Amino acid sequence: MNTGALRIAAAALLMALAVWAGTRLNSARATLQSHPGVPTPAGAASAPNSSDLAYAPQGSDLAGALPSTKIPERLPRFSLENSAGKATSIASFGGKSLIINFWATWCAPCRSEIPLLQTLHAEWSGRDVTVVGIAVDYREPVLAFAQRYKIGYPLLIGEQDALDAAAAFGVQSPVFPFTVFTDRRGEVVALFIGELHRPQAELILAEVQNLNKDLVDLKAARRAIAEGLSALKPKST
Repeated sequence: MNTGALRIAAAALLMALAVWAGTRLNSARATLQSHPGVPTPAGAASAPNSSDLAYAPQGSDLAGALPSTKIPERLPRFSLENSAGKATSIASFGGKSLIINFWATWCAPCRSEIPLLQTLHAEWSGRDVTVVGIAVDYREPVLAFAQRYKIGYPLLIGEQDALDAAAAFGVQSPVFPFTVFTDRRGEVVALFIGELHRPQAELILAEVQNLNKDLVDLKAARRAIAEGLSALKPKST
C-alpha cells in the first residue's frame, strides 16, 4: 500500500473513532433526558422523591425507576484529568471517605444538587470526608460552570474515560446524576442513583462513619442503608 493510501486509511480510522466517541456521549445525554429527575430550587433540598430512591444494592428489592447495579466491593482504580489538566488517580484521595458524584453540565438534577454537595464538603471535611465531582462532559463547559458557581470541591473531568469510570461501578448505561460513597478503607458503601438530598446523604454518611469506627461491617452497613432509604421513600396512597 502506498503512502497516500496509508494516510487516507489512517484519516478514515480517526474519523470513525471520533464519531464513535461522540455517539457514546450523545447516548449518555439521551439516557439522562429520558429520566430527567426532579427539579429542585438551587440551594434547597427538596423532600425525597421515589425517583431519587433508585438505590438498589445487589440482591435488594429496593429498585426504583432504574435497574439495580452490581456494586463493587472496593473503589475501582481509574485516573482522569483534574481542573488543571493533570492526570489524577482516584487513589490519590486515599485515606479519606469519599462522596464521588458523577454529573454533567447539561443535566438539570445534577446542577440542582451541587449546593448540597458544596455544603456536605464543607461540613464533613473535618471528619476526613471529601466530595469529588466527576464531570462526564466536555472540558470547556465544565471549567466555565465550575468558575461561575464557585465549586469548591475537587473536580475530575473526562469523556469516554469518565464513562469507563462509571461502568467500573456497574453503571453500564450512564444515568446522571449518581453518587458513590466509600469509607476510609476504600470500600464502596453505597451507590445512589438520582438527585441526592440531605436526608439520604446523612443516612448514608452515618453508616460510613460507623464503618470507619469499626462498629459495623460492610454487609451490615449496606443493609442498614437499604432499610433506611426504604423508610424514607414516600408511601404510596
